[in-house]
Amino acid sequence: MKIGSFKLRTPVPECNEPYVLATLHPWIDVNNVGSMVLDELDAQFGAAELGRLSKPGDFYDFTRYRPAINLDEGIQGMSIPNTFIRYAKREGQNDLFLIRLLEPHAHAELFISSVVKLLKTFKARKYILLGSMYDSVPHTRPLLVSGYGMGEGARRDIKKVGALPITYHGPSSITNLITKEAAASGIDAVALIVSLPQYVVLEEDYLGKVRLMEILNMLYNIPVNKEDLERALEQRNLISARVENSHEVKVLLPQLESVYDMRIKAMEEGGAQSLTAEMEDLLWKTMGKDIGKA
Repeated sequence: MKIGSFKLRTPVPECNEPYVLATLHPWIDVNNVGSMVLDELDAQFGAAELGRLSKPGDFYDFTRYRPAINLDEGIQGMSIPNTFIRYAKREGQNDLFLIRLLEPHAHAELFISSVVKLLKTFKARKYILLGSMYDSVPHTRPLLVSGYGMGEGARRDIKKVGALPITYHGPSSITNLITKEAAASGIDAVALIVSLPQYVVLEEDYLGKVRLMEILNMLYNIPVNKEDLERALEQRNLISARVENSHEVKVLLPQLESVYDMRIKAMEEGGAQSLTAEMEDLLWKTMGKDIGKA
C-alpha cells in the first residue's frame, strides 16, 4: 500500500487515533536526545515498522546523508538513509507512531504532503515533535523545556507541563510545515524542545532523555525507565566533576544559574526574560570551550 511517497507494510494494521511522535535528526537532536526517546518507546512497546519512503533518493542527497555498507568478502548489505515510520499498540490507549524525519534536500513539498496525508489517513490525534538544542543553561538545575501548541488540546498540553514559550524569527527547517499543516487539518500539533548546557557534549544524554520522558509521562501516560534515572544522576555527577577541572566553565556556572533563575521568575510572572548584550558576549566567548564527551 502507498500513501503519498511512503510504502506501507501489508496488511495495514488498525490503529486507535495514534499519537505521532517525531524527531528531526540532526538539526534538533543535540546529544541524540530525541533519537534516544524514540528508541525507548520502540523498546517499551515493541514497535514494528509500518513504512518508509519508497524512493528515498527522490528526496535525499546521498553525498550528504551517507549510506552505510557492510563489507565482508564482498558487500553483505547496505543501509540507505530514509524516513522510517514505526507503530506500537497500546491497550485501551491511543496507539503510537514513531517517525524519524530526515530533512529533504529536494521535492520538499511532496515530502511534507506525504507525511501529512499519512497522519490524516490514520486519523492521528496528535503530532508531537520532540527535540533538543543547546541553550544558556546550567547542568545544576532541572532542564528547561520550551514548546508551543497549535490546536486547543495542544495548547492545554503545553500549559500543563509549564513549557517556556518559543519566540523565534529566522531560518528554519522545511519540516516545520508538517506541524503547521497538521494543525490546519485539525490534528493537535505540539513541539517540545529540551534545553541542554552548551558546555556538555555527549553521545547519549540521559539527563535530556529523562526530562522529555517525564513530559511524555505527564501528558500521555508513557512510563519513565527507572534505569535511565540512575544513568542521568551518574552523568550529572560526572559533569560536575569535569566542571571542577575547567576554569572557564567553573567561572561561568554561577552566571548561568543566575540567568536560569531570572528566566524562571519571568515565566512565573507571565513575562519573557532575555539575556543582556554583555551576558550574550560572555556566553559565546566561553562556550567555545566544551567539557568534552562523557
